[in-house]
Amino acid sequence: MRIPTDMEILALHWKHAPTREAFDLVYTHCEIVCGIAEQLFSNTNRALSIDLVRAGSLLHDIGVYRLYDNDGRLDHASYVRHGVLGYDLLRAEGFDEVICRFCSCHTGVGISRKDVLEQGLPLPVVDYLAESAEEELVMYADKFHSKTTPPTFVTVDSYATHVRRYGEDKVVIFKSMCEAFGVPDLGPFIRTHGHKVV
Repeated sequence: MRIPTDMEILALHWKHAPTREAFDLVYTHCEIVCGIAEQLFSNTNRALSIDLVRAGSLLHDIGVYRLYDNDGRLDHASYVRHGVLGYDLLRAEGFDEVICRFCSCHTGVGISRKDVLEQGLPLPVVDYLAESAEEELVMYADKFHSKTTPPTFVTVDSYATHVRRYGEDKVVIFKSMCEAFGVPDLGPFIRTHGHKVV
């Protein structure tokens, strides 16, 4: 399996971003998630490929670009589909399954086929769950930054409160990730980007 370089990933973002604003929002988020994942990686003793974590972090949200209409508006109602759209985009670009899965398997703390059925999600009925430690780390790092308007950093308590609406089991999964990877120090990212903390 060939892992794309940072420059190849940047070129993919430029290729698929419909506007400069979309690029700035999505790529900046991916860079922040990458930085958080790298910080958490340095604190774990788990056997992980940092190159794979980095590529997965920088590519995980590339499917968001496919949710913009011709006028540059984001389709918020279909947002849950951004992962499968990103998976399809990367497959069309010729990437290996291992790389593509970072897109389809990072939403929330994982979406099970049961979730798809019970919540009536507009997704094929399969599991979208992290299988590798690298996928789990990217999924977890993603929880600490949101592409809201304006973008925000998210604390452990805020995310636990947010994910509780999908079931107490989701909180348990999130807390197990906190134990496995630790809690990131968001200070350096806040100072660099200036996004507020919620």
